[in-house]
Amino acid sequence: MTADGNLHTRDQLDDDYERWSAAAAAVLAKGRRVEPADLPGAPDVLLSSETRDDVVVRPLYTRRDETPERGLPGSFPFVRGADAARDVVQGWRVTERFGDLAGQSPAGVNETVLDAAGSGASGIWLKVGAAVPVGELGAALAGVYLDLMPVTLDAGSDGIAAAREFLRLLDDAPAAPEQAPSLLSTTHSLGLSPYTAAYSGRATVPADEATALAATCPGRVRTFRVDGTDFAQSGATNVQELGLLVAAAVAHVRDLVAAGLAPGDALRQISFAVAVGDDQFASIAKLRALRLMWARVAQVLDAPGDGAALTHAVTDLSMLTQRDPWVNMLRTTVAAFGAGVGGADQVTVLGYDAALPQDSRSSSPTFSARIARNTQLLLLEESNIGRVLDPAGGSWYVEQLTGDLAAAGWKVFTDVETHGGYTDALDQGAIARWIDEALAARDAAVAHRSAPVTGVSEFPNLGEAAVGSALAGANDLPTATGKLARVARRFEELRDRADAQSVRPSILLLPLGSVAEHNGRTTFVSNLLAAGGIEAVNPGPVTVEALVGLAADALRQAQGPETVAVLCGTKARYADDGPAVLAAARAAGISRILLAGPTKEWPDGDDSPDGSLQAGIDAVATLTELLDVLTASKEG
Repeated sequence: MTADGNLHTRDQLDDDYERWSAAAAAVLAKGRRVEPADLPGAPDVLLSSETRDDVVVRPLYTRRDETPERGLPGSFPFVRGADAARDVVQGWRVTERFGDLAGQSPAGVNETVLDAAGSGASGIWLKVGAAVPVGELGAALAGVYLDLMPVTLDAGSDGIAAAREFLRLLDDAPAAPEQAPSLLSTTHSLGLSPYTAAYSGRATVPADEATALAATCPGRVRTFRVDGTDFAQSGATNVQELGLLVAAAVAHVRDLVAAGLAPGDALRQISFAVAVGDDQFASIAKLRALRLMWARVAQVLDAPGDGAALTHAVTDLSMLTQRDPWVNMLRTTVAAFGAGVGGADQVTVLGYDAALPQDSRSSSPTFSARIARNTQLLLLEESNIGRVLDPAGGSWYVEQLTGDLAAAGWKVFTDVETHGGYTDALDQGAIARWIDEALAARDAAVAHRSAPVTGVSEFPNLGEAAVGSALAGANDLPTATGKLARVARRFEELRDRADAQSVRPSILLLPLGSVAEHNGRTTFVSNLLAAGGIEAVNPGPVTVEALVGLAADALRQAQGPETVAVLCGTKARYADDGPAVLAAARAAGISRILLAGPTKEWPDGDDSPDGSLQAGIDAVATLTELLDVLTASKEG
């Protein structure tokens, strides 16, 4: 606003933006030692970034980006929330998962459920199987007020039988002394997801049987839980998850309408599970974009009032690491925050150690579950995140990102439709091909460390206890699919391999010059090597005379026929001392010598290092090769 309280005109807003642009151009030009006119692009372009979905994130959003109001929560197009009557005191439902522990009985599961309910849990996600057979559902849910606490089933191939048993329990449940209002947040889900599970390989039920069951379900129960984690765990981007969620849900709606349901009734048989990760703004916008997309589907079906997308946000298992798993507490906190601010109706935070097989976890299940539950309760009870509906609404950035994700997700949905719909696209292999391409791009970014993983590819802790042998690719985890591809798995495979050696593989650093000259590169190299389970031995600044003793020590510790060293210093120091140190190292018996930094910094001469370690390399490929060299005799 102007000083007299009047709103800025469009021309004034444009003038303000131009002044910022000129100031930003001056700073960028100074950093590049060029004139502003010689910059290769406009400042907002140079400072913009792109997400995995090629969605552009600009450096600055202003009133110039303002969009019209999207309506109130609970009203079309539901961007700001699905439920107009949501309890802002309680906020979203803290939904905890039960029934996964081996050796538990239905009575034991029930005890855990009731204890969690008394400790803040307000929703139940129940695994039906070994711990809770179909016929024992009643025992597991004894004492649970089903009118207040929503239940989501996960019964795999027993889904139809479990659903019928649960519906019987609902019919037989005693009437509540006081009727609670019917809210979206207390809607039960039978958890059937035949179409998304058909992609990921999870056990499921035939779609036609699920459709027949849905035609008889009461209003407070939703049959289908269209599950985005089936795609997210496989490496799908946020936009792909959105588009495929809507495509699979539309396929179910078509089935239901063909079975005789009205479009509005069919829409009300669908709920969504959405993966949320550690990019908080992406999680916020993804949930809002899904509601916008689903409202558009309802509008096309001439049932706009039935287009409220009921969402269950689950922290993405693929982002969790096995190494330094305590960092996962931070990842899931950010994810839960994004889910809550994004308007999820239910949120499940997986345990910080959920990426590890149960028999490899160091903490008790009770501790892990309590931390996961309290992560949400702190956000709700202490930070009061749930007391404001759609707190990000009106944010120029969030509104723009919501629209961009919705538009890009709709493009994925229409691409599926051009293949004949979800099932045809799946049968033709199109969906698998799209996600495989996204996974390859993500893995490449992680391997080159442009997408860092704290505690794994960056700042790893070599001193932590080994987690076991060959666990990085494990998918025998609760909530995991057969196509689980965790972000950190390639680096953790290297760590597993290094930990399996009787002596940790090591590489000798050859720092040149003062600490100020070599510290940056010795730190970089040590961090890089540790990401592959390799210890960097740093003796401090070296001289030609000291190399004989250092090389002898390295040869004694080597497990294979080769020893490796890395020269670390500045370009100027390489020019002054590099060739002499390189020659002395070769003469002392070190078989492979690498350079820290780009090879162009090495002076011209008859000999040069055998390779380089620098930012931007494929770290996974480089570390794999180094482990091959260092463990040749042991593994060969």
